[in-house]
Amino acid sequence: MTAPDTSGAPGAGRTAPTLDPALAARLKHDGAGLLTAVVQDASDQRVLMVGWMDDEALRRTLTTGRATYWSRSRGEYWRKGDTSGHVQFVRSVALDCDGDTLLVQVDQVGAACHRGTDTCFDGGDLDPVVLTEKERAL
Repeated sequence: MTAPDTSGAPGAGRTAPTLDPALAARLKHDGAGLLTAVVQDASDQRVLMVGWMDDEALRRTLTTGRATYWSRSRGEYWRKGDTSGHVQFVRSVALDCDGDTLLVQVDQVGAACHRGTDTCFDGGDLDPVVLTEKERAL
């Protein structure tokens, strides 16, 4: 799909690609126009990281085979691996039942976390109470 570019940017007036309207209608964005993207390793199902996508980041992810996110801190798009070399090749993208969260399964090359670790969720255990089978009985 395409829509006219009326931004005034170079090339304005040309047609820019857009997300499929049928898919866009299913999405429930937050107040900033973003969706949560939970990123999972396609081979072992570990959660690697959480990112944010708007319609354009999702379109790029779906059409290029590389994961693209919206950086809330920098206010710009970033394709995972362009500066670090730690690329995410997309294997699948699923939308949750509420339409507000994406599950992006990837083949991760290198570290997923900006700290240089495999996942953003290592070392952050919060020590919850874990109920025994007996305690779980109602």
